[in-house]
Amino acid sequence: MVFLYLFMGLVAGIFSGFLGLGGGVVIVPALVYILGFTQHQAQGTTLAMMIPPIGLLAALKYYSQGNVNVKVALFLCLGFFVGGFFGAKFVDKIPDEVLKKCFGFFLLFVSLKMIIGK
Repeated sequence: MVFLYLFMGLVAGIFSGFLGLGGGVVIVPALVYILGFTQHQAQGTTLAMMIPPIGLLAALKYYSQGNVNVKVALFLCLGFFVGGFFGAKFVDKIPDEVLKKCFGFFLLFVSLKMIIGK
């Protein structure tokens, strides 16, 4: 499972560096639909992953309510850190119009998945 968490963090980091997406746009749906987390657990764990840069107070609140998996958050954070570097490294080779379309289609896919369900 550790490899899966690292991989998910890496993918989220690449999307973040490549499309400017926040980790939650990638990680929350992945935790819910791939790992079976509740929405609250997914949001809490994602916030804990992002504690170094943001979200400390919100993550502490989720943690106090039992909605943070600290181990998963740490591995996601490591993968996200590395993935963000690679996403940012390669994004400058993509034309702006193509990047806009990638961003829009990704958000549309995620939103439809969350609205329609499993």
